[in-house]
Amino acid sequence: MKLINQWPSACDCIVLGIDENGTLAAAAADLSPDLTDFLVAAWKAGCVSAKRFDPSLVPLPEPAAYESALLVGLGNAGDLSVGDAFQIGATALRALTKNPGKRLAVGFVSLWGDAGQAALVAGALHGTEGQAIRKSQPERFPPETLAFPGINSAVLERGRIVGNAVNRTRDLVNQPANDLFPESFAQWAAKVASEQGLQVEIWDQDRLVAERCQAILAVGQGSANPPRLVKLSHRGGDPQQPPVVFVGKGITFDTGGYSLKPTDSMLDMKCDMAGAATVVGVMQAIAELKLPCNVEGILALAENMIDGNSYRLGDVITTRSGKTVEIHNTDAEGRVVLADALDVALQSKPAAIVDLATLTGACVVALGTEISGLMGNDRALQAEIQAAADSQGEWVWPLPMHSFFDDQVKGKIADLKNVGEGRWGGATTAAKFLEAFVGQVPWLHIDIAGPAFASNATPQRDAGGTGAMVRTLTHWLQSREMPSRPNVADPPS
Repeated sequence: MKLINQWPSACDCIVLGIDENGTLAAAAADLSPDLTDFLVAAWKAGCVSAKRFDPSLVPLPEPAAYESALLVGLGNAGDLSVGDAFQIGATALRALTKNPGKRLAVGFVSLWGDAGQAALVAGALHGTEGQAIRKSQPERFPPETLAFPGINSAVLERGRIVGNAVNRTRDLVNQPANDLFPESFAQWAAKVASEQGLQVEIWDQDRLVAERCQAILAVGQGSANPPRLVKLSHRGGDPQQPPVVFVGKGITFDTGGYSLKPTDSMLDMKCDMAGAATVVGVMQAIAELKLPCNVEGILALAENMIDGNSYRLGDVITTRSGKTVEIHNTDAEGRVVLADALDVALQSKPAAIVDLATLTGACVVALGTEISGLMGNDRALQAEIQAAADSQGEWVWPLPMHSFFDDQVKGKIADLKNVGEGRWGGATTAAKFLEAFVGQVPWLHIDIAGPAFASNATPQRDAGGTGAMVRTLTHWLQSREMPSRPNVADPPS
């Protein structure tokens, strides 16, 4: 698909906005008065909705320069945000790519500044990708040419990079587990590294043994596909600058182990690697954007399967850090693999660690399916990422990390156990387990169990992988001051 910032010589469909008063967006000035009157008349007749995000396709009479116009409802056009721009772009292109169309033009970029325009482009790319990646007949037909007349070339490129990174994450999450397993995921990551100039290091089973990553090995030991750990590195900053490290949970399929999931709960467990997929998407974006910072991404990859060699309830595992863990639930495996990965992250003496994981159903119970939970040891870091999410129109919310939760993950015969006491506060007790492996480094845990994978489609996206948090974390790194900062945590109250 070719992206341009001029009107194409010929166009099959033009995308316009219409507000709650029936006013066409700014590009209407490029339309003939007769065509403008025709579209407004369609709105007055009730054929077009001005409700925000509603798409209405209107065939145009000859001899119009376009075969059709897609009018996207803007609601009150005076309060359109960057997040709205992404959703509007996604809605428009999702509506238009259901049928073949070679040349499309989005004709109302002037409603936003640079950030909103880049989000509009990223959203449009998001709308061209679907869940049906293995069907014999395509369900999406991306255009040959997608035009954003009037947009700055650099802004167009930024939107393209971020949109493609989000779609990379979605594509990984949508891959079936018989194709995406620890070794093949590592190969995907190596391909991204080669394309974008990232440094890559892959730890196979022997290296994991040598590095004492017994937690990752334990979770993966019941699978015919052995685990992997992948390190991706972007060196865009001063060599003396400590890196930010992203850590992603990459359980490529989760049966629950001997704490076996029922069928309905297991069906979509190919998505349990969405944390690692998000790290890949962010690393791709920052490398292609050439951000002037040092960033590492660590992927902890394993399958949680069942055979005679699977790890058991009651097992005690010595993690890479030396801390010991009692296994009270083999379906609480994500935090176990992250224990080793977080210890690997500490080797880089990072300025901050951010981990992403589809970690707990408890977070979905607390916050629903669209909101990521934030838990950490550093209020300033948490506030930075919450502000970045707010600016991009992604939803996050902090959950408590009070010290009395620590007692719930203390073991009886080992240092820790991998679940808390009973059902209550499960998202926090999982985070408290992880906190035991980050020392005093500023750290934030993002539980994306709700928004990373959607069971149902919306006007903006298909069901399946969503690419949640790629835009937020890329924006955070773009806007973050990157001097050295002391590794002193701000303890929670």
